[in-house]
Amino acid sequence: MSPVTILIDADACPVKDEIYRVADRYRAEVRVVSNAPFRIPDNPRIKRVVVSDGFDAADDWIAEAAEALPPKTCVVITADILLADRCLKAGAQVLKHNGEAFTAASIGGAIATRAIMADLRAGMDGVGGGPAPFSKADRSRFLQALDRVLVGLGDEGSIL
Repeated sequence: MSPVTILIDADACPVKDEIYRVADRYRAEVRVVSNAPFRIPDNPRIKRVVVSDGFDAADDWIAEAAEALPPKTCVVITADILLADRCLKAGAQVLKHNGEAFTAASIGGAIATRAIMADLRAGMDGVGGGPAPFSKADRSRFLQALDRVLVGLGDEGSIL
């Protein structure tokens, strides 16, 4: 049996501290993947992975790590839809920072919406809003979702 590993797309992740706390409770391994170093807790199960600042370097590292891990032992935290797609294909569970799960059933629609929004933004010459501000409710939903995923993986035989 393999421990669960949580891979964090960390450069814009607003829930790193929450992940550390939940991972510690479940004794999960954590990899904090970024283009720049972040402070991480002094915990042997939490490791910092600083990749080059090359385009998609962090995404490539995360997707390759997800493929290399045993089935049903990987959780990826990202808001990047294309990375989520790659990780789902590798067999990982994938959560957005607000707790929403990317699934095989939802990823196609997310990719299509991403393409439509890119086209709309291209025609607006930089005018328009961005995503809604991250809220306490988003943080709470994320914590509940991560807990659910880790419990589910434990039920499937991983050691937690």
